[in-house]
Amino acid sequence: MKKKVLMAAILAATSLQIQAAGDATEAADSVGLGEVVVTGTRNATDIRHLPMTISVMDRQKLTENFRTQLLPTINEQVPGLFVTSRGVLGYGVSTGAAGSIKVRGVGSGASMLVLIDGVPQYAGLMGHPIPDAYQTMLADRVEVLRGPASLLYGSNAMGGVVNIVTRQLRHDGSRTNATLQGGSYGTIEGGMTNTTRKGRVESILGFNYSHTDGDRPDSKFSQYSGFAKLGYEISSHWRATGDINLTHFEAENPGEVESPLTDNDSRITRGMASLALTNTYRNTEGAVRVFYNWGHHEINDGYGPGEEPQEALYMHDDLMGGVSIYQSASFFRGNRITLGFDYQHFGGRAWNEDMTTKAESVLGDKEQDEVAGYAELRQDLWSWLTIDAGLRVDHHSQSGTELVPQGGLTFRLSPQADLKAMVSKGFRNPTIREMYMFPPANDQLEPERLMNYELAYSHRLLHNRLRLGANVFYLKAENIIETVRTDGRPRNINTGEMENWGVELDVAYDVTDRLKLNANYSFLDMNHPVTGAPEHKLYLGANYSVGRFAFATGLQYIDGLYTATEAVNGEDRTENFWLWNLTASCRVANGVRLFARGENLLAQRYEINYGYPIPRATAMAGIDWEF
Repeated sequence: MKKKVLMAAILAATSLQIQAAGDATEAADSVGLGEVVVTGTRNATDIRHLPMTISVMDRQKLTENFRTQLLPTINEQVPGLFVTSRGVLGYGVSTGAAGSIKVRGVGSGASMLVLIDGVPQYAGLMGHPIPDAYQTMLADRVEVLRGPASLLYGSNAMGGVVNIVTRQLRHDGSRTNATLQGGSYGTIEGGMTNTTRKGRVESILGFNYSHTDGDRPDSKFSQYSGFAKLGYEISSHWRATGDINLTHFEAENPGEVESPLTDNDSRITRGMASLALTNTYRNTEGAVRVFYNWGHHEINDGYGPGEEPQEALYMHDDLMGGVSIYQSASFFRGNRITLGFDYQHFGGRAWNEDMTTKAESVLGDKEQDEVAGYAELRQDLWSWLTIDAGLRVDHHSQSGTELVPQGGLTFRLSPQADLKAMVSKGFRNPTIREMYMFPPANDQLEPERLMNYELAYSHRLLHNRLRLGANVFYLKAENIIETVRTDGRPRNINTGEMENWGVELDVAYDVTDRLKLNANYSFLDMNHPVTGAPEHKLYLGANYSVGRFAFATGLQYIDGLYTATEAVNGEDRTENFWLWNLTASCRVANGVRLFARGENLLAQRYEINYGYPIPRATAMAGIDWEF
């Protein structure tokens, strides 16, 4: 019924706007250029010509709170998106891990894809992203595509995409930024980034260190991160780049408050590298990217009160690599055709290693392949209408072939207003863990599938100082993989369903050059509630600068957040809370700023992961130096 109501609304609005647009006399050239993005399509495109919903955060927004990690800022700025957390710093992996990214209630585990410059990032065995690897130092901006993006990005983009676009200097010169800060619970964070460009060569080098003692016993977290990128302009049309990103972190998991753990420790090393060759001409552009991700995990599962310590460590080595090729071309005015090819090889080996004898017990040793081709057509029919259609043919060595269609309409009602209608399919192949590792494993699993329908409207007023956005969506998923008891033992089977609908709103108002306001709100209705997906999410933000001083503050409200979907002690576990954050900084010399940041200043007591209370008010202070 909800699907029919939404489709009727789309058709009605579409017919009305076609009539309104038909009366417009604006020529194509008079339509102002909108924000350029690269995530909704492989090539840089005016966002006004794309039917999907994309949120963009530039570097100023990402750095105004002096956070070293990207996900907390994304969590505030994107309606419909929520990231789980468990403490002061660090997300961790395995038992008690946080950092799960959900959009519109979709995204648990391997259903939300993270990209760095369009290159997929996930663990080869488990299939999920590693949230502690995504640092602010490497990002020029972040683009979040809300809703399925499987046409361009394949399996793991069923819920959406977070694309981290790395930094690039436009002019010759060198800039170095160094930050050092410390605060609550013995937390220390420091980093340095250098960007240099000379002639045809550019480079980016960055290093970060983070440590916290944690707000509970046995909750320490330490991390080292390094990033390097080298680019060379071969000619005015061709450019080559190479990059590498290394992260090592050590995390302690104290367990749930009522079920504490001792020695539940992990040592994780992750690496990512890629090479790219891009071309840009007047009517065509494309790229070839070769990439390789790897990881080594050592985990002690720990023990509870009255239990014996573990005798073996869980260990695994995983890999994920491949190649991505695309070329888009415009054959006549308003036309763009993109053809692409993707190949990925992923897998790894997992084992238990006896702490004394070093003897190994293999848990899984498997590698798989995925190959796909896709085509997308975007055509401006008139100055006020663009159609978009595409098809992906995706073949997985275990799950078989999946067809992924997508279509949309974009109506530019005026130079300031747009209406978009979108239908898209998302899917997710089962991971190696789900098929071959641990007792619930089932090698007969089929892909999860999802259909998404949405209608979006945006408007710019007051010479683009006031920007409004609203969209409504409906999605239905089937074949969701769930662990159920079959013949007395747990087993992964395709039995779950999901039917969600909701509304997302966002507004930004540049009151003056010194005062800027922004807000977003999302409502989510789920027929089967999941953890980490609030029913209501509201954020109100403000930035003000005067003279040497700058202030950034945000107030967030979360309601209807399930921390557990099964009743605990006879009660459902849901949370609602207000979070107030404030950052103040002062320029004390040329390029030097002192800053202080407070989070959860209302001292709310709440949980996001069940059994892991978030600490009350915390504070950080430090220095930021750019030279």
